[in-house]
Formats: sequence, structure tokens, C-alpha cells
Amino acid sequence: MVDKEKLYFTEEHEWIELVSEDYVRIGITDYAVEQLGDIVFVELPEVNDATEAEAEFATVESVKSTSEIYSPVSGNVAKVNTNLEDEPELLNESPFGEGWLIEVQANEAVDVSRLLDSKAYEEYIETL
Repeated sequence: MVDKEKLYFTEEHEWIELVSEDYVRIGITDYAVEQLGDIVFVELPEVNDATEAEAEFATVESVKSTSEIYSPVSGNVAKVNTNLEDEPELLNESPFGEGWLIEVQANEAVDVSRLLDSKAYEEYIETL
């Protein structure tokens, strides 16, 4: 599992881990997973697909609803967590570990100033 203190978050409940200056791993938070309930299907992009910041890149279906997932960065998909195709429940079991979604090679250095750090994200979800 990833150390949540080293992650950055969006108000739409995505997290990013800076693997390097321009390479990130993206997932959804435990808060998002709790709101969705039991996840039954995950639709992810293909390797080499382009992602645009704030644009939809994936869909997560649960027994309750379907949610679009938005990219915090622009770039190209470098890796996809194909384990989610057969085991979408990994998102429920380990949203910060085995339930990551994609890795993106960003078009430029990732600007984390518009993202929330762990403490700010925790404070944000307390207001919801």
C-alpha cells in the first residue's frame, strides 16, 4: 500500500502518486470507494491513449451507480492495471495499493499546487 502522506488528491476523489517529475500513478480514494459500494466493473483506457487533465479516462461501475474518473494530468497512458478487468473488487479491497488504475507519462512536470495534500484532502472530505 502507498503511503497516503505522499499522495496528492483532487476534489473529485482521485489520487496521484508522483513516481517521478513527469510520471504518475492514478487511482481513486477510499472515500470514493465507500460512496460507490461494491465495485463490479472497471473500464480503463489502453496503453498509449492520451489523457487530458480534468477529462474522463475511466468508468467504474458498482452495485449502486456508475462513476466517471477524471485525469489530474495530461499525458499518455504508460501502464494500465489489467488486474482490475478480472478483479474489479481490488478497488474495494485496496484503493491505495493493488487497486490503482493507470500510470501516465505527463506532457510536462506535474504541477501539484492545484492538488490537495493528504491533510487538506482529509479536511475537505470532512465537509462533505
